Amino acid sequence: MSKPISVQLYTVREPLAADRDGVLRRIAEIGYRAVEPYDPTADPKGFRQVIDDLGLGVSGTHAYALLSREPAEVFDAIATIGADLAIIPGGIAHEEFTTRDGLQRTADLLNGLADKAAGHGMRIGYHNHWWEIEPRIEGRHAIEALADLLAPEVFLEIDTYWAAVGGADVPALLGRLADRTLALHVKDGPVVKGEPHTAVGQGVMPVPGILAAAPDAWRVVELDECATDVFTALADSHAYLTSLESS
Repeated sequence: MSKPISVQLYTVREPLAADRDGVLRRIAEIGYRAVEPYDPTADPKGFRQVIDDLGLGVSGTHAYALLSREPAEVFDAIATIGADLAIIPGGIAHEEFTTRDGLQRTADLLNGLADKAAGHGMRIGYHNHWWEIEPRIEGRHAIEALADLLAPEVFLEIDTYWAAVGGADVPALLGRLADRTLALHVKDGPVVKGEPHTAVGQGVMPVPGILAAAPDAWRVVELDECATDVFTALADSHAYLTSLESS
């Protein structure tokens, strides 16, 4: 695996708001060499300076702002932080994933953003939760039917935990979507809605099988909610994933 392990900064959103530079320093000290921001428009120049100083790269960035702000402004911020993968992590009505017409509207939106992104040397991706997995369209998970409607340049960031919560056999799903999947959100826990997550390797997710199904995708650790100290959980997650890569 040549890509460094990344961490979605939503995991540390509260301490990050209080001390951005200190939190990024702690992430680097744990051993992470990449991060995935959730708002690239928040002081992009300052953010870039800090991560450059710490030797951190950017695996990609979530970009909710593309759904509400002038895209060129958002793409400029994404370029400033050093990313070329811009990921839509929701913001589309859940009901759109329950019908083929809704999927077509979703694909049209993402394909249109991809056209704009291409002019900035970037690609657009989509990140799932459970509501793109639970609905079945002609016997397949909605995310699979959506993939058929997406332009070739649009990629997927599969949140492996929410895929499991939605009822998917995650390694099998990744096997079917391998050509589309450039990044994985790697998380662990009881696979129950509303329950906090654990460090990767300390829950019930079949992490080795998941990683084997998408060997070239970015590994992005995310803990939406964590019952333990979040930095300890991030360190334990990094140690576990590093041990899998070296085994």
